[in-house]
Amino acid sequence: MEQPTNGADPADGADGAVEALDRPLPEGVRRRVVALVSDAFGGLTVGELPAQLRQYARFTPTRRAKFAGNAMAAALEGDAVFRGRIGERIAVAQPELARALEAGAPPAAADPVDVAAAAYVLRPVGWVKLVQAAGEEVQRASAERADDETRRETERLREELAQARGQTKADTERLRAELDAARKESESLHRKLRSALSEVKRSEAALRKAAAETDAVRAEAAAQVSQAESENRRLKTRLAEAETAVETGRKAAREGRSVEDMRLRLLLDTVLDAAAGLRRELALPPSTSRPADGVDAVEPGRMSPKDIAARALSETDPALLDQLLALPQAHLIVDGYNVTKTGYPQMPLEKQRLRLLGGLSMLAAQTGAEMTCVFDGAELAVPVLLAPPRGVRVLFSKAGVTADELIRQLARAEPPGRPVVVVSTDREVADGVAKAGARPVASALLLKRLSRV
Repeated sequence: MEQPTNGADPADGADGAVEALDRPLPEGVRRRVVALVSDAFGGLTVGELPAQLRQYARFTPTRRAKFAGNAMAAALEGDAVFRGRIGERIAVAQPELARALEAGAPPAAADPVDVAAAAYVLRPVGWVKLVQAAGEEVQRASAERADDETRRETERLREELAQARGQTKADTERLRAELDAARKESESLHRKLRSALSEVKRSEAALRKAAAETDAVRAEAAAQVSQAESENRRLKTRLAEAETAVETGRKAAREGRSVEDMRLRLLLDTVLDAAAGLRRELALPPSTSRPADGVDAVEPGRMSPKDIAARALSETDPALLDQLLALPQAHLIVDGYNVTKTGYPQMPLEKQRLRLLGGLSMLAAQTGAEMTCVFDGAELAVPVLLAPPRGVRVLFSKAGVTADELIRQLARAEPPGRPVVVVSTDREVADGVAKAGARPVASALLLKRLSRV
């Protein structure tokens, strides 16, 4: 079929008018057009294809329809030469349909969508009406399908409604049966309640009778108790008389032993006088020492070794820290960031921690004292992965708890009497641990001591 080469459609009239769609192609017609172009695409050489479609030349028809559908539709609409070549392939593939469209009488048995798609590509006279008619036919078919689906849905809903009504009727009958059973159960419970109330009244009467009997028994018991008390008083009187008789007998016995007691006392006085004479002859001085004087302890008013060390050394002398750590079972608690920000604040926090912990590890090895270093967990953006050095316990405060609070908790946890030394320049920390019995020292003192490690 001959196609114009100057871009004009065969449907152009003599007066230059061009047939054109006044609305987009129906979706079903558009998909069929893309399928026709994709099938006819393979019969063209690369040179016969528009530039924007040459990259799809080696694609299969299915892949071309999937990936180049929009590009082929645009080229078909804007490139009359390309549309003419595609029309030639369609005329070869469907000659009867092409001749019927050229004659203006499409087959009545043909699918309206196929007719509209072929008419859109071939563009015979009146093709716009064919496309619009196909669109209307598609819409009508869709409407019929929708009507069928609506009818089927209505039938389904009717069936469900009938089932629901049957279920409701069955549920109603069941509920009525349950209501009757509940009513009978309620009547039975009312009878049982009346019986229980009668039993309660009988029990109350029996209880009143028992209370009266109990009162009578109590009165009888009170009378017996009174009688027993009278008998007890009589027995006590007889006991007092017996005790008087016994005391009289003992007095007589003591008077009988008075001569022997006098002789024993005379002998004891003789022994005491002899001992006194012997002490005068030997010139023995009176003894002033007692066994308790040999026990080593600190008496009131005397200074302990701890007080002597504190008075003999300055608060900034590192030797003071050595003396404190030399005490038995000493425990050194360090306010980590307080010390590092006093000694080397310009360093990053990680390097501050490593430097301080390294010095504390060597100090622990030298002194043998227990050491705990506390850091504020609020200073950290993420958890710290840290291997504590030997001899040093490393603790970070929890969320919502400051390092100062953790230090005070550590000081309070120690038993009274154990030497606990807390290193911090914070006055609030120092006062708090001092109340718990710990010895606060300044951060500068620890820094001087670590500089000698």
